[in-house]
Amino acid sequence: MVETWNVTDHGAVADGRTPCTQAIARAIGTCSRSGGGTVRFPPGIYLTGPIQLASHVDLRVDVGASVVFSRDFDDYPMVPIRWQGYDGASCMPLIYGRGLRNIAITGGGTFDGSGDAWRPVKKGKMTPEQWAAQVRSGGIVDEARGIWWPTRAAMEGERAVERLWEGGGPLRPVDLAPHRDFLRPVLVGLHECHEVRLEGPTFRNPPCWTIHPLMCENVTVRDVKVRNPWHAANGDGLNPDSCRHVLIEDCFFSTGDDCIALNAGRDPRNPGARPCEDVVIRNCRMERGHGGVVIGSSMSGDVRRVHVHDCTFDGTDIGLRFKSRPGRGGVVEDVRVHDITMSSIRDEAIRFNLRYQLPDSETIPASGPLPRFRDFHISRVRCRQARIAIWMRGLADQPIENVSFEDVHVVAERGIEIEHVDGIALRRVHVRTERGPGLQYRQVANLSLDRFTHGP
Repeated sequence: MVETWNVTDHGAVADGRTPCTQAIARAIGTCSRSGGGTVRFPPGIYLTGPIQLASHVDLRVDVGASVVFSRDFDDYPMVPIRWQGYDGASCMPLIYGRGLRNIAITGGGTFDGSGDAWRPVKKGKMTPEQWAAQVRSGGIVDEARGIWWPTRAAMEGERAVERLWEGGGPLRPVDLAPHRDFLRPVLVGLHECHEVRLEGPTFRNPPCWTIHPLMCENVTVRDVKVRNPWHAANGDGLNPDSCRHVLIEDCFFSTGDDCIALNAGRDPRNPGARPCEDVVIRNCRMERGHGGVVIGSSMSGDVRRVHVHDCTFDGTDIGLRFKSRPGRGGVVEDVRVHDITMSSIRDEAIRFNLRYQLPDSETIPASGPLPRFRDFHISRVRCRQARIAIWMRGLADQPIENVSFEDVHVVAERGIEIEHVDGIALRRVHVRTERGPGLQYRQVANLSLDRFTHGP
């Protein structure tokens, strides 16, 4: 029988006001020293600073329990991290584990990241009434850019950190500590952990990304709900980063950024650019988010063997999104997607872009490491509302290779637009558009059409 340690037996007070950081740490420590088990949060509200996990511990938050994280930045010490593909440092994740085995976060309760205390907010993402309320709440406004910041140190930290990065090389916690107000932590940060299970809880309102497993193996994320404000800056739902053997199933995402995004390091010279591979995503629902399922743009260590099926995207900006840019190198390959339902997609139902964040007019040099996307097979997709059905843009010196679409039906304003692709098959693809042709392409080799149809 698995032993259980109740955090209230170690001094935690579930009143939402009394800091419980030390009591939770005592419960986890006792559980770990006893060989492992469950650390339980019974119903109530628990205010805490960061929680550090331990091997063989299941952090279980009951239905009716809510763990609310401190809004005091000084409660979060600086730790080494990898952020958007680069090694550096940031404030400690709200739930943190490094080098652990057999860890779990379970139960039907909620983890609230208090992220509104940390995040900048763009004026363009709010109504006039919301913006006025945001400004009245305190903080400082960068009038030129239309961004509200929680503190002046956070606003000034953005440029200070950029200058440090421009100096080259990974940065230590001591280098970045003066800018902690800018360095928002993720809600769940698990680094180099094995046998990881997240099952049941709701995660909401993170300062930055919600769930970030980095260089972890054997990760299961099941029946998890992520609910973030739609305007949450960097409010990604789940970002497996250089992970192996990942299963994501029966989850719900409503986010301020990408719902699920697979990454693998940004710079091919970065020693942290390891593969992200053997990933299954199934039976998930995405409502709101920049992309439903995304690969990239940090993929320099390769992403391969990804299987996505039986998912629903309702109201995301893009449905399936695959992206990178010159200079990052790496390969994304062997991606299978099938049985996907989409509706109310703001932009593209399916988008491939190897010129991510580059202006259309910019000339791409032939030299330098170019990303390579190949062997994508997408079938049984239904989308009943999008701006563009399928949009693909490779590189002249490195086209997207070997992509097939089969039994795909899309209703969109515009049809399929393809550039710099070598090897593409459209089998039983039907596009219904409000205007323009069903298919446009240039610089495309080895195009195969089998019962492709287009109608108004």
